[in-house]
Amino acid sequence: MNKEKNEKILKIYKTIKPEIKKAIKGYKEAWNKSEKEIFAEIAFCILTPQSKAKNAWSAITTLVENNLLYTGNATEIVHYLNIVRFKNNKAKYLIELRNLMTRGEKLQPKKILSEINDTFEKRKWILKNIKGMGLKEASHVLRNLGFGENIAILDRHILRNLNELNVIDSIPKTITEKKYYEIEEKMRNYSKFCKINMDELDLVLWYKEAGEVFK
Repeated sequence: MNKEKNEKILKIYKTIKPEIKKAIKGYKEAWNKSEKEIFAEIAFCILTPQSKAKNAWSAITTLVENNLLYTGNATEIVHYLNIVRFKNNKAKYLIELRNLMTRGEKLQPKKILSEINDTFEKRKWILKNIKGMGLKEASHVLRNLGFGENIAILDRHILRNLNELNVIDSIPKTITEKKYYEIEEKMRNYSKFCKINMDELDLVLWYKEAGEVFK
């Protein structure tokens, strides 16, 4: 453990704790929103791979405002995805997500995810069924819906900091499912060590790199 880096993490946490608590509260409240709003949260995480989170959320917001997220076809949607990478694939994934989350001609993502009680099983289901999502994105979805207490969103910001803290020995060039779970467990152990919950720790490490707390 790098004691100096750890002290820096604790200092950041203490400084932005109110902001973090507010964000976590918002995530938990998201689960009580409408089916359409929950769908938008899931759709957001389809747009995030290799794209800036702010751009992804901006695209989702624009699609919602134009009612295309819920009714548009891929050709219509893709015009609003210029600010994210792989827009053509992601437009198709959004349509497939809509079809997956529709029952009885209504969007019901909350109802569908509620059928799976365990957070880890929810993540496995997302990974298996939602195109365009890996473990990182599946974890991001669940965190943003208030289920992030025990899972990690292993993006480059988080991995870099875990490496600096000596929680992991190096940053892997590619992350297999097995490697993801191994690193997640190491982060979980560090979370217990520094007494910062996993969902809060993610925000602290993100803040350290990006200078803000965001989705």
